[in-house]
Amino acid sequence: MSILLPHGMNAPAFDKALADFRRAIGDQWVLSGEEDRQTYIDPYAMGDGLDHDCSAILAPSSVEEVQAVIRIANQHKTPLWPVSRGKNLGYGASSPKEKGDLILDLSRMNRILDVNEKQASCLIEPGVGYFDLFRHLRQHAPSLWMSVPGNSWGSVIGNALDRGIGYTPYGDHCETLCGLEVVMPDGSLLRTGMGAMAGAKGWQSYKYGYGPGWDQMFMQSNLGVVVKAGLWLQPEPEMTAKITLALPRFDDAEWALDILCDLRRRDIIQHNIVFGSPVRAASTMSQRADWYDGPGALPDSVSEKMMAKLGLGWWNAKISLFGDEGSVMAQVALIRRLFEPRLGSALQFEIWKRGDPLEKSATGIPTTMGLQSVNWYGGRGGHLSFAPVLPQDGAMALAYAKKIKAYYEEVGQDYYASFTIGRRHINNVSLILYNRDEPEAIARVDKLYRHLLKEAAASGFGEYRGHISYMDEVAATYDFADGALARLNNRVKSALDPNNIIAPGRNGIGSRAHGGDRP
Repeated sequence: MSILLPHGMNAPAFDKALADFRRAIGDQWVLSGEEDRQTYIDPYAMGDGLDHDCSAILAPSSVEEVQAVIRIANQHKTPLWPVSRGKNLGYGASSPKEKGDLILDLSRMNRILDVNEKQASCLIEPGVGYFDLFRHLRQHAPSLWMSVPGNSWGSVIGNALDRGIGYTPYGDHCETLCGLEVVMPDGSLLRTGMGAMAGAKGWQSYKYGYGPGWDQMFMQSNLGVVVKAGLWLQPEPEMTAKITLALPRFDDAEWALDILCDLRRRDIIQHNIVFGSPVRAASTMSQRADWYDGPGALPDSVSEKMMAKLGLGWWNAKISLFGDEGSVMAQVALIRRLFEPRLGSALQFEIWKRGDPLEKSATGIPTTMGLQSVNWYGGRGGHLSFAPVLPQDGAMALAYAKKIKAYYEEVGQDYYASFTIGRRHINNVSLILYNRDEPEAIARVDKLYRHLLKEAAASGFGEYRGHISYMDEVAATYDFADGALARLNNRVKSALDPNNIIAPGRNGIGSRAHGGDRP
């Protein structure tokens, strides 16, 4: 791996910038050696990952050091790629979109600054991970529960800012943020919501403050660096009940999605519901070779053997219920009435009451079990996610699933899909698993992803979150009024970050590929 320079810089200018960064945050926290840079390459990269290599890594430990780094970056026109913990696997991990950017690693900023048990909120830094917060709450505020994503080793703030989700009533993670502290592209400091008032008592109590609410401006964007965030937590309920419904036929998706979406809209089910295919479950506990070693996509006959042995359906829906005993048991009875006649068998819910072992409950408990799925094909595994947003319509979702499954099979890829049911939408997560050391697999992955993006856009379904290698392409599908949204994003970027310092190209904003040096 040779020396790599940031965009627009020569070696002497880069050396001078690194010297200034070292004076600001300490020699040991400016990492530019080959071994250091290699540790930040995406472990799921499609190939060697060098197309998203960084030129150096900066690891500040405080808000003041972040401010100093950003001011120095402006002086030298040095682009920065901020990451909270760099665990955004499947989307590029800590690697920058544009080759040569310096990674601004915030993982040393890992303090839990406050937990208010009465108000059910906390204030944390971006380096705080899910396991960190979980352990802290168990020790200091056991009456508070948290939400976690399927793979929980990343940053609480980072996941929320990228609109990640969990599976409890607090599972829309971006909606649980309340009050941000942000270093702006010129190095100045901003607090959103009630935090805009010095000495405010309600910073983690009310999101909006006075006038426009700017929190969404910093989600999936590159308009500032979030260095603190408030987070709402769930007060422990009296009871939970949980079950996984196994639906035996592929076409069951239509009626089951309609029922589940109605329950979600009416807040009877209060969380994002996962509705997944057999490979989704099997890939966390086995490998493809355990079931099939033939060419092409996994045949349906093999999937059916897998389902029979593991107790799965063609679709498997995880449902949890939260509340006082009376309301939970009433909801259990309702779900039984709706599903038991169609499934032809009695449903068995796992009931948890306050005081029982927490592991039996439906709370969010951090886990990395889901990462096992990348071993499906063997070798150095990885995954890429394509997840367009659909309306809550079972017939539409089933027709789309049939179309996508057919294309997976056409290109020889095992069909891994889930539908995540939100308040008013369905997010079809089409995961693409691969062995990153097989060139044929990588070519298939790229072909499949580009087809899925084009097919979804033609159907009126937009991707909600993009891998660093496809951010420009995803952004281009939001093309109403000849790309009015992109023009607005870039105008705001130009005004706030005229040097294009913060994450150039993130989600298509300020991309050098489509605008030269300026956003």
